[in-house]
Amino acid sequence: MQPLRFKPILKQTLWGGERIIPFKHLDTQMENVGESWEISGVKDNESVVAAGEYAGRSLNSLVKELQGQLVGKDNYNRFGNEFPLLIKFIDARQDLSIQVHPTDEIALRHGKSKGKTEMWYLMPSSPGAKLRSGMSKKITPEEYQQMVADNTITDAIKEYEVKEGDCFFLPAGRVHSIGAGCFLAEIQQTSDVTYRIYDFNRRDKNGNLRQLHVKEASECIDYTVLDNYRTDYVPQRDRGISLVRCPYFNTSIYDLTEPMTIDYSELDSFVILIAVGGKGTIECEGTTEPFEQGDTLLIPAITNEVKISGTVKFLETYV
Repeated sequence: MQPLRFKPILKQTLWGGERIIPFKHLDTQMENVGESWEISGVKDNESVVAAGEYAGRSLNSLVKELQGQLVGKDNYNRFGNEFPLLIKFIDARQDLSIQVHPTDEIALRHGKSKGKTEMWYLMPSSPGAKLRSGMSKKITPEEYQQMVADNTITDAIKEYEVKEGDCFFLPAGRVHSIGAGCFLAEIQQTSDVTYRIYDFNRRDKNGNLRQLHVKEASECIDYTVLDNYRTDYVPQRDRGISLVRCPYFNTSIYDLTEPMTIDYSELDSFVILIAVGGKGTIECEGTTEPFEQGDTLLIPAITNEVKISGTVKFLETYV
């Protein structure tokens, strides 16, 4: 099986910017594109194969047909016919709302199928761009509710000025928000469950305040205070550097200047490669094709190895 490319699912939003279209080299005039869903098994937002043998097929239909050959035997037994990861590019022209996601256990209690753990990798963003992640001081659930009510909740959340290459791991329960000017790749569980805590009292195009989920969020928030919520790592060329290891995904960053062959023969999982910069090629299963900034490829679990050439930076993630 050859690597799979999918048609991007572009989301126009009130807060969306203008970077995704040129970043992905797309021929479209859409404006205010806040998100590109690169690979998605979310119901009613399923990715569709762009070309090749399976062109026009939905991702979950392929999972159902190919099972362990596509996603890995253990993954198919664990997740069934739903693809387990959701990959996005996000471009924020304005601040996004402050949010939290439930754990799997809490999501089930709320009638949802699963919670959401995710991560962010920052691509070239605007000078001075910031985001929020984690509690900056110890507060109680009661204090949290009062701070939302009196518009001071941001005082209790850690804020970071960001640059290209920054990484943030967001386990379920960690309060977070993407700030104006941020441009990033997001890797997460296949789940669209989000509890909105605070939205800066903004109104939508019809003049209405957006719905908040203050009570539901209170049950989900991890009030633990940590010294640092940014992932510390040392960038290196021409080798994989681990960023995140968790039960839901394992992610590394590669910054290649010379050809590299990656051996997946012992890995019982699909692999997703997300090009965040540069340009190169990928050789896999007897074919060679472009692999450049903005591309996202799904490598089937039965693939033994891939060779990547060129000057290209990419994220590698699998379950």
